[in-house]
Amino acid sequence: MNILFITADQWRGDCLGVAGHPQLKTPHLDTLAADGCYFKQHFAQAVPCGPSRTCLYTGMYLNNHRSLLNGTPLDSRHTNVALEARKVGYSPALFGYTDVGLDPRQFHPGDPNTRNYEGVLPGMDPIAHVNGQGLPWLAFLKEKGYQVPESANDMLNPAAEDTHPDKGKTFAPARFKAEHSRSAFLVDEAIRYLSVREKESWFIHLSFLSPHPPFIAPEPYNSQYQAEDMPLPVRRDTMEEEASQHPWLKHYLYNQKGTPYTAGANPADVPKLSDLELRQTKATYLGMMSEIDDQLGRLFQHLKERQLYDDTLIIFTSDHGDLMGEHWMFSKASYYEQAFHVPLIVRHPKAEQRGAVVDAFTESVDIMPTILKSIDLPIPRQCVGGSLLPFIHGKSPQNWREEYHAEFDLRCPDELGDAPPLGLKVKQCGANIIRGKRYKYVHFSGLPALFFDLQEDPNEQQDLSKDPNYQGLMLEYTHKLINWRMEHDEPSLTHLYLHDDGVVEIAQEEHADDVETLAKVI
Repeated sequence: MNILFITADQWRGDCLGVAGHPQLKTPHLDTLAADGCYFKQHFAQAVPCGPSRTCLYTGMYLNNHRSLLNGTPLDSRHTNVALEARKVGYSPALFGYTDVGLDPRQFHPGDPNTRNYEGVLPGMDPIAHVNGQGLPWLAFLKEKGYQVPESANDMLNPAAEDTHPDKGKTFAPARFKAEHSRSAFLVDEAIRYLSVREKESWFIHLSFLSPHPPFIAPEPYNSQYQAEDMPLPVRRDTMEEEASQHPWLKHYLYNQKGTPYTAGANPADVPKLSDLELRQTKATYLGMMSEIDDQLGRLFQHLKERQLYDDTLIIFTSDHGDLMGEHWMFSKASYYEQAFHVPLIVRHPKAEQRGAVVDAFTESVDIMPTILKSIDLPIPRQCVGGSLLPFIHGKSPQNWREEYHAEFDLRCPDELGDAPPLGLKVKQCGANIIRGKRYKYVHFSGLPALFFDLQEDPNEQQDLSKDPNYQGLMLEYTHKLINWRMEHDEPSLTHLYLHDDGVVEIAQEEHADDVETLAKVI
């Protein structure tokens, strides 16, 4: 079996044609969903990119892998999906980036791996490692005759400024042609890689930067969607009203940082953007998604023409979403649904049904178990997720989760070296989210909690944590959160027992499937 593991960056879960988006057209991903399985309620476990991808690659919650921020290294004792796949002969090939900070204890202090959090996930072969610096892509552009800067980020400046004063800043097209974009380059490289590997099993991880900001698209995608057709963001009338919901939200809204929405912009200016700018930015965001959809269509067609498609496990998802102006913010440093709800489509070559739609809560930590079970590998004890194969084969797994869980660190929007916000200690910066079909509870280590009734308040504007009518429900969700944390404490050695006969291994039910709990000497 071949594996094509695709991630986009900052792609919201409601942004697919199959999800019912009123404007966005994603015909190739919709076709993949019709030929596979679409998971409607799929959620990431962390923000920002590095922590979220670590959850995705290790099958672990943030509270165990502890890679809290972009730049927090991943402990080398943890395995990951690439290392496991190598055990049965795969050489996972990376096209794009993984944003994993490597354990500095493995390297000399002078090693470049200690100076960049955009490391390559251990076990991945970096065939085309296109991170923020983007050197392989820049070399390609230089061959095509472009004037290239030192960094790929600088290549994301528009071709010209103020050519359409009646449009927003993100309308101006990129300075490169669509066939030369970073996304097109990655697909070209993947196709070239496959051209000499059609008779062996392969594992490709295709990791797109788009639609991550700065929001810019090459022609014709910059004008594919019209600003006037875009709805304004969902938010309160004023930022002051929005900020009154919670102390941390107030801090963040007035101290927005991170990647600017467009080249040369200041993230702190987001609350000042005009309605036109907000609408155009959303239109550009959709254009970037359509570009990826077209590039994936090209790759899927190549697989079909080479008779590879029917023997390939295809997974499409994202690391996290984007607020896109909602609640007066961009980016993902928040507790709102738009930050954590992401798409998931899985096309399994041996699926017993096609076009299934799953409404159960699924999580990014389920991806690694799904890949490993598909290639007949055992699931490591560190993995807290479950294989999605039962859903894919039209079955309902027993004792499946009834909520999704997510975490983030309140320092994630701040610059490196900044003190924790609001006078908190470093260990008080954790935030935990548990969300069921109707209710959502957000627990802060050093700040007041939040509680929402999503049936009555889907936009999360009314905090019910102090409403006496909801105290019982809030207590119930507090207990659920505590139970979840206790059940998912780090398990590395908890299955072992030192006995007179030697080390005894006790199989646990999490990944034992039909095997009953048993003990054996190892």
